[in-house]
Formats: sequence, structure tokens, C-alpha cells
Amino acid sequence: MSWSDTRRFARIFAALALAGLTAGCFQPLYAERPTPAGVTGVADRLNSVDVASIDAPSGSRLARVSVGVRDELIYDLTGGAGGASPLYRLNVRLAATQLQVIVDINTARPDINNYGIDANYTLTEIATGKPVVRGNTFARVSYNIPGQQQRFAGERGLRDAEDRAAKEIAENIRNRLASHFAAGT
Repeated sequence: MSWSDTRRFARIFAALALAGLTAGCFQPLYAERPTPAGVTGVADRLNSVDVASIDAPSGSRLARVSVGVRDELIYDLTGGAGGASPLYRLNVRLAATQLQVIVDINTARPDINNYGIDANYTLTEIATGKPVVRGNTFARVSYNIPGQQQRFAGERGLRDAEDRAAKEIAENIRNRLASHFAAGT
């Protein structure tokens, strides 16, 4: 065995030893594990979050999107089961934007648009009224506008973009709340 083979073997052995030492540090976020009395897991804490209605002007596109965000959040937090008695209340505020990304130079009509949602959220402990988590998140999705002759297709593209953005906002908020409950920060 040459000197380079010995060094290569030593490096592989060191990497495996380091991997073995850190293997016990990994804990799945949503795993059910035994906890001390009175301490609940992440899934139970997420299940105890009450999502407040999201205010938006009645009859607007943002009103439909806000209902979609709230529905996605409720499903993501409870897993589709009924929620437990709420210990926390989540308040969300939304703002929507649209931006023309690509414009046809011959007709001056937009071909591709971006739809965006900006969300501010606050998780409040119901018992004390104290804000526990505050944060901002955003989602940007693009959609095509096929042309003047296909107005329904353009409208449907916008609606699909709104739904995708709502789902992304809900996932971002759920992930932030889960990390707070897991780490306490």
C-alpha cells in the first residue's frame, strides 16, 4: 500500500467517523417523539393555531385570494383534521401586485406577467395576548397571456397564478411557525 492510498483511506475513515458522530443530531421536524409532561410536539402546536379571517375589499380579486390563503393555512396547520382548542391566533395581511414582464414589441400587449403577494403575519398567544412570531413573506409567480383573441385563457392564467401564490404563501408561513415551535425562536 502506497502513501497516497493510506492518506485516501484515512480521509474516508475520518469522513465516516464524523458522519457517525453527527448522525444522532438529526431530528425530523414533524416526528412524534416522547416529550416531558405538558410539552407537546410541533404537529400538536400547529394544530392549536386559529387562523383569523383575512381582511380584503369585498368582491375584489384579493378577497378570493385571501380566502384561498386562509383555507391553505388551515389545511396545512391541521392536516385536514379538526383543530384542537386554539392556544394561538394567526393574523395575516395581504397585498397583491401585478407586473408586465414581457411585452410584444409589435402589438404592445403583455405576453408574460408576474403576479405577487406580500404577506405580513403575526402569531399571538391567546391567553396573554402577547405576539410570539412576526414576519413577512412573499410569493412571485408568472403566467402567460396568450393574446387578445383568448381573453378567457388569460383570465384563467391569472387565476391559476393567484392560486399558486396563495399556496406558496401558506407554505412559507407554516414552515416559519413549525420552525418556531421546534426551536422556540
